[in-house]
Amino acid sequence: MNSKKSSYHGYRYPAVIISHSVWLYHRFCLSLRDVEDLLAERGIEVSYESIRHWCARFGPEYAHKLKKRRGSSLGDTWYLDEVFTKIHGEHVYLWRAVDQDGDTIDLLVQKRRNKQAAKRFFHKILKGQCASPRRIVTDKLKSYSAALREIMPAVPHCSDRYANNRAEVSHEPTRQRERLMRGFKSIGQAQRFLTVHAEVGNLFRIGRHLMKAHHYREFRSRSYYEWQQVTCVQ
Repeated sequence: MNSKKSSYHGYRYPAVIISHSVWLYHRFCLSLRDVEDLLAERGIEVSYESIRHWCARFGPEYAHKLKKRRGSSLGDTWYLDEVFTKIHGEHVYLWRAVDQDGDTIDLLVQKRRNKQAAKRFFHKILKGQCASPRRIVTDKLKSYSAALREIMPAVPHCSDRYANNRAEVSHEPTRQRERLMRGFKSIGQAQRFLTVHAEVGNLFRIGRHLMKAHHYREFRSRSYYEWQQVTCVQ
């Protein structure tokens, strides 16, 4: 408990305001100035630059704790897809893996989408999941097949048309944030932001249309409680 509290040592604002600011920024499609205005409406005067610093400082820490708490509890069917984006005029690729429930398993921003890039991404996922999947679904990019033959040859691989729609749809929130932020500034900044964005999304993406209202409220309360535990806000 003391080690968690020390993360906020020396900051003017209490942990509850810092964690709430990070939550607002990564939970909703808001700019830093939007978060500043929302806090101001509550009588909390803080600059958007301070909020930027809090997100950069505490966001990755929260994401790491969330990922550590969930462990390898995600689904056993992996849907993989890669989408390009531009950083300073250069094409880079965001590789993303989601499970059968739509939760993000892992992601990696790279300059290439060849066999070596696919192998690097598979190694990253396996390190986090500590187990091979039951099935892998991708598009028809040959890099996936070539990498899988070396890393997981026994895992069934599906690349049928439209089978990978789940992974393709998962890029939509990223595109929204990318437009709002007017693009990413570097590969490192994109990797850090999207990692936090994915973990917060996993925690609060409950699927309201799939359950009754009282069940949804119960799961939402659990998500809030876990966020409080991770951010050390009681």
